[in-house]
Amino acid sequence: MAERLVIVSDMWGAKKGLWITSYLGYLQQYFDITFYDAQQLANIDLVVQTEEKVHEAFISGGMSTAVAHLLKKEKQPCYFLGFSTGGSIIWEAAKQGLPIKHFYGVSPTRIRLKEDKPALDSFTLLYGGNDAFKPNEDWCRKVDVDIELVPNYGHTLYSDEKVIKKVCLELLETVTHVRAKVKKVV
Repeated sequence: MAERLVIVSDMWGAKKGLWITSYLGYLQQYFDITFYDAQQLANIDLVVQTEEKVHEAFISGGMSTAVAHLLKKEKQPCYFLGFSTGGSIIWEAAKQGLPIKHFYGVSPTRIRLKEDKPALDSFTLLYGGNDAFKPNEDWCRKVDVDIELVPNYGHTLYSDEKVIKKVCLELLETVTHVRAKVKKVV
């Protein structure tokens, strides 16, 4: 039986997320996938969607609504994959008891504003090296978190095919507990 994987989108949800089909294409043969549109989880329904308006809707109550809905919907431990706002939703839900086997967060921006981390046994945080919203080294030390940086990428690195393949492979390795052997170039 396939492991369950819950995916939570970035703040745009399915509206600007054609890249999400690449993740689904790679992962659907290995996981039983549930996909959540972050805007739907947050009950955000804006007629005009600008980056500022969507961001403000999440900050002014949408984030806590999304966390509450995710906690109601997901009761069994499983794997979670979240992008940007979606990763921040999962992070906050984990602090409130969301049962997680492993969390893979790609560019979860808002966690850098928190002073604590969830009690997770296993998680991966991936950011673009040029992401203006990534946590800084002081935050990582203070909260005792390691992050992985991908050089030459910005905030939306999760939409790039090379990063999509990397994330999918690492998720599969996490589930199968098999680590790819990497040769050192001398």
